Amino acid sequence: MNARLQETQPALNAEQAIGQIAVQLPGSTAIFRRLKLDFCCGGQVSLREAATQKSLDVDAVLAELSQLQRSSSLPGVTSPTELIDHILERYHEVHRVQLPELIRMARRVEAVHRDHPLVPAGLADTLEAMHEELLSHMQKEEVVLFPMLKAGGNPFVGQPIGMMRAEHVDHGASLDKLNALTNDATPPQGACNTWRALYAGIAQLGEDLINHIHLENNVLFPQFEAAATTQGCGTSACSCN
Repeated sequence: MNARLQETQPALNAEQAIGQIAVQLPGSTAIFRRLKLDFCCGGQVSLREAATQKSLDVDAVLAELSQLQRSSSLPGVTSPTELIDHILERYHEVHRVQLPELIRMARRVEAVHRDHPLVPAGLADTLEAMHEELLSHMQKEEVVLFPMLKAGGNPFVGQPIGMMRAEHVDHGASLDKLNALTNDATPPQGACNTWRALYAGIAQLGEDLINHIHLENNVLFPQFEAAATTQGCGTSACSCN
């Protein structure tokens, strides 16, 4: 699973070009689109100027954009409940917002630049399939596995954990496919701001998903797997021998 990790994001200010913000801050394109701020062809103007032209409060726009600046550092908590709450807020909620916007931009890039030799043909469909898989995966965790873990687990928790681990492998394969389609999220020379923002968003998705899987596979799940194995071997149905 290749992804370009970035620990910090540059500080936002109203004098930055709106196109620069769109590329550097994944998720900002959805805000710009909703506010009808042209970050692609008109991306050379400052955020202040773009907001003024639309009679928008630039400070309010900056405040909304700043909410997208999320740390990629891992939490210092290890208790199951705290970890699960962090995973839900930092990753599940974020993935649900990330993917629809990436799909929209991918369809736009594939349509507008269909004659470009480096156009990522099939990227939108790949992202859509990934979106459906992640929604299904996260629902299983939220409805079945996480409540079970918050309640302390049980001797049979290894089965749903094993299923989630297997699906994590599939998510890794999907990330590899995204990287292959996008040259490791590297836009071609002269790419428009939408294309560059799309690839920045894909790089952020990859980083987020890798950290998400790491927290579950290597921090959360092991706390329950060993106990489940021990408890399971104490039952009459144990077939270890």
